[in-house]
Parts: sequence; structure tokens; C-alpha cells
Amino acid sequence: MGKHSIFTTPFARVYPHDVLKAEKKGRTKAAVDAVIRWLTGYSQQAWQQQIDSGNDFQAFFAQAPQLNPNASKITGVICGYRVEEIEDRLMQKIRCLDKLVDELAKGKTMEQVLRK
Repeated sequence: MGKHSIFTTPFARVYPHDVLKAEKKGRTKAAVDAVIRWLTGYSQQAWQQQIDSGNDFQAFFAQAPQLNPNASKITGVICGYRVEEIEDRLMQKIRCLDKLVDELAKGKTMEQVLRK
């Protein structure tokens, strides 16, 4: 089986959709940014460089400073798959990000979303 097309999709192409999804539910772009930085360990400046560079998801996660240790607490179903059961590590990270944005959009508090 070849690479999934999401792996080579530029992160910057998906990001505006994540922001729009959250904003439609009364959340802010800043909250989405905070969730992404929490998961990946990027500083705001380094994260913005990732957006500006046009890196795909594979590079975005490969260059992430450090996946948050509490990312293992992200569980549940997203896009029909249980996050904790996804075997491909990159796909699991992508789905974790999806799950966090989804939870944010559904009104969970930042403390809940960030597994505090």
C-alpha cells in the first residue's frame, strides 16, 4: 500500500479549514494555534515558519520539536477510526490533531482538550 495522500498534503492547506471549523463554533484562531503548538512543541515563530514554508504533513510532524507526552491520552473516534488503534504513526499524529480541533469545536474547555 502506498502513502496516503494526506501525508503529502501541505499543512497550510488544511489549517484554514481547522480554523474555520473552530470559529463556526465560537472558538478562536488563537485557540486552534495553541492546540497545534501543544501537540507538536513548536514555538509560535517556528510554527508560523512551517505554515509559510508549505511543508506537507510528513515534514510538519517530522520537524516538530517534540510530540506532547500527554498526546497518548488522546483517545476516541475520528473519521471512523479509533485514534489509539491507528498503527501508522504519522496517520495517528494527524488524526490526533483532527481530534483536538474537533474537541475544541465541540466546546470542550482548553484544559480538557489539552489533557490537563
